Amino acid sequence: MDFSQFLDQVYVGNTIRDYLWVVGSLLIGGLFSRFVARKISDLIFGLVAKKGTELNKTALHDLLGKPLRWLIIMLVLFVCTSHIEYPASWDLAPVDEFGIRLVLHRIYLLFLGIVITWIALRFVKFLGIVFMERATLTESMADDQIISFLIEMIRIVVIIFAVFILLGVVFKVDIGALVAGLGIGGLALALAAKESLENLLASFIIFFDKPFIIGDLVTVNGVTGSVEKIGFRSTRIRTLEKSYLTIPNLMMVNNVLDNLSLRTFRRVNFTVGLTYDTTKEQIQEVVSATQKYIDEHPHTNQDGKIHFTQFGASSLDIMVLYYIDTMDWGVFLEVKEEINFEIMRIVQAQKAEFAFPTQTIHLDKS
Repeated sequence: MDFSQFLDQVYVGNTIRDYLWVVGSLLIGGLFSRFVARKISDLIFGLVAKKGTELNKTALHDLLGKPLRWLIIMLVLFVCTSHIEYPASWDLAPVDEFGIRLVLHRIYLLFLGIVITWIALRFVKFLGIVFMERATLTESMADDQIISFLIEMIRIVVIIFAVFILLGVVFKVDIGALVAGLGIGGLALALAAKESLENLLASFIIFFDKPFIIGDLVTVNGVTGSVEKIGFRSTRIRTLEKSYLTIPNLMMVNNVLDNLSLRTFRRVNFTVGLTYDTTKEQIQEVVSATQKYIDEHPHTNQDGKIHFTQFGASSLDIMVLYYIDTMDWGVFLEVKEEINFEIMRIVQAQKAEFAFPTQTIHLDKS
């Protein structure tokens, strides 16, 4: 028996040649799937990303590489199994009737649909990265918020369409009847998802009313932080302690919200206490010199108020109130520190001393 006759031997309804062809195809598909997926990613990158963009091809490879490899393997598997026949002795029902063939066929279609949906979602995410990168070139943060909102909406639409298509193609569900049935069960669904729907509506209010946008520093419900993401259900905030909080959109809309980024100035208010042996003239010099310095400082306005306000328990109290014209936290701290050092210099120049809590105890010798 020569080699050709060996390959033509039949086992379980198929020749050895057929089995080798299937195994070889799967091995080749598995080995070259990464290379082919990378080439497809490069082609998509060239069509989507403009020349000169700061984006790296690696971002797209990381997103599409794995789902594309699975798609290639699924297609190779389909081609391979088309060369394999079930033994006639098994007497299996045809693919359009209930049986093993129908079950395997629908399982394959289900996994294929999931993989294609996976690719679509990853591609939408990459589009979001591309447009967000272009949005960073503009000064306004509004376009960043719009892009983030639209990308999330597109992802939801893709998932909804994928579910309906899989129900129709794989499970042979009558989509028209299903949609009509949703009208009947819509009320029950709305009641069950009342909180989610409220958060969804609140997201549209945030989107159109714009009480804040991505990047704003806000205070809501006792939480202060920078807005990093606005989604359909919640808003993500990075606090000053670097915690990452998720706050429902309904809470962002219903509670009093202070958008600190819309302030024109940051207020500084504290008290400087001098010892009780400080003279009237020294206090007047400290007050006037400090007032002059704050009025002339390039980062403060003319609303600064420096006054000797009260006789404290252990000090003569001077109120220091002024406004710094920046919303940058680092610049604010630098200016505040600079003014604090100048107040120390003024007090020392007048030979006055800072007070601290003290008590004097008199003992009766009698």
